[in-house]
Amino acid sequence: MPRHRRHHPARKDPRPNPSGVHFLTARHIVDDLVRSCAPGPDDLVVDFGAGTGAVTAALAGTGASVLAVERDPEFAEQLRDRVRGHGNVRVGLGDARTFPLPRRRFLVVSSIPYSISTTSLRRLLGPRDTAMHRAALIVEWGFAKRLTAPVPRSRELAWWAARFDIRLVRRVPAHSFRPAPRVDSAHVLLRRGPELGPRAERALWTLLGAAYSAPRAPARNVVALTGRRPRRLLRDHAIDPDADGRQVPPARWAALAAELARDRSLHFPPLPRSLTARR
Repeated sequence: MPRHRRHHPARKDPRPNPSGVHFLTARHIVDDLVRSCAPGPDDLVVDFGAGTGAVTAALAGTGASVLAVERDPEFAEQLRDRVRGHGNVRVGLGDARTFPLPRRRFLVVSSIPYSISTTSLRRLLGPRDTAMHRAALIVEWGFAKRLTAPVPRSRELAWWAARFDIRLVRRVPAHSFRPAPRVDSAHVLLRRGPELGPRAERALWTLLGAAYSAPRAPARNVVALTGRRPRRLLRDHAIDPDADGRQVPPARWAALAAELARDRSLHFPPLPRSLTARR
């Protein structure tokens, strides 16, 4: 359920919309969103910014345990009425930015409010022990392009991409919402990759820090900090030693980090609290 702050001018809806709320109403988009995440009876699925329940209602039919989070009391009450009779759905009144995340493995299927996209993804993808396993999201188009770029533009985005497979599924036209926002959205699919383990995660964060700390720093300089001979090691992982470290696909840094973690003579600094604190 996108909520907007500022966007480039595009399509306009003549009706007033003082709340800034845009409801996803295209049923085929909702069905595709749910289907892509493939929730089943054994899954716990969270819908953040559930609104009046277009996505939640579709999730109810999957047999999964559904937690719908909505901060507006009026919308939450409408949602409760809509899913009354579905014993597998619980409506939680709260803000997606602070609502406690499940401790057990969970999925997310949601049209996330635009204004909290970064905060929401940071909560879901950042912590090393995140319990989120899979997600199908509707986000603003520009945000989706940054999120799925082959070459992440920041250390944080690279950290996410190294641990999750993040794919742009399709563009979602603005007219799929009522009222229509001024920009298009996107359907994005995220899947948790193989667990790296604590040492490999520390190694990965260290490598990414070196890669993104200086513009155009070659990859060989990133590995040099370990004291290992960089050129052969990098080539073994299909990394050009002379390439800009920021241009290296995050998955390759992750594979290299896993190898370095097996060398007990190497020391890697602890992860920052923002990545280790329980959310």
